[in-house]
Amino acid sequence: MTAAARSRVARAAREYVPAAVLLVALVGLWELSVALLDTKPYILPAPSRVWDAFTEIRGTLPAHTRVTLLEAVIGLAWAAVMGVVLASVIASVPLVRRVLYPLLVISQTIPMIALAPLLIVWFGFGMTPKVLVVAMVGFFPIVVSTVDGLAGADADMIALVRSMGANRWQVLRHVRIPTAVPAFFAGLKIAAAYAVTAAVVGEWVGTSSGHGLGLLINRSRASFRTDELFVAIAVISLTSVALFAAVQGLFRLAAPWAHVTSREETE
Repeated sequence: MTAAARSRVARAAREYVPAAVLLVALVGLWELSVALLDTKPYILPAPSRVWDAFTEIRGTLPAHTRVTLLEAVIGLAWAAVMGVVLASVIASVPLVRRVLYPLLVISQTIPMIALAPLLIVWFGFGMTPKVLVVAMVGFFPIVVSTVDGLAGADADMIALVRSMGANRWQVLRHVRIPTAVPAFFAGLKIAAAYAVTAAVVGEWVGTSSGHGLGLLINRSRASFRTDELFVAIAVISLTSVALFAAVQGLFRLAAPWAHVTSREETE
């Protein structure tokens, strides 16, 4: 193993091993507490019972996960596209910022669990309302982060480019957008962390598909299978982490200079 590889392994160990140790300790404490307190399985199943439930339904989990993940990815993509477009307009036109920015903030006071049933009524029980739920959840952090990134462009660089005859679009393309890439991905990572949960909320309200983690939760709840609920929660968490990691990977490809800078600061 090369020195660089050893350095990466050591850095990863320092970053992730403490969290893994804490997680194992909490699971062990959970198992011990359930055994000592003789807690009923339908109230709080032991981790071993949750594992048994996983082995029982693991054959159906890939189909459920694929449906939910597809809804999350499509909704996240729409949120990214629309968020970048609106952020570019807000950052470029002060009047639009004054008009729309407060409305964006107000929109976040509407609970999605209350809005999801309306989307079901308007768009039916198919994939569309679930994608819209994900897009609306992810839209705000992407817009806000991207607007801040566009507004944070170096003023001297903008003045220099304008002195060379650049118009507003050229300034946006060559100065503001490259500067805003890290901020955009910061918002996209936040949106990715919530995308799977948002898709589950949409499925939980109603779905015509025979699969989906939200549907699995509904069925487990109706049958008082708390152990299956914990399995669904674990799958949702792991899927969210995987989507977050995928966005982080895209960030490293799109802005390698930012990754190099952050790595140098931590060393």
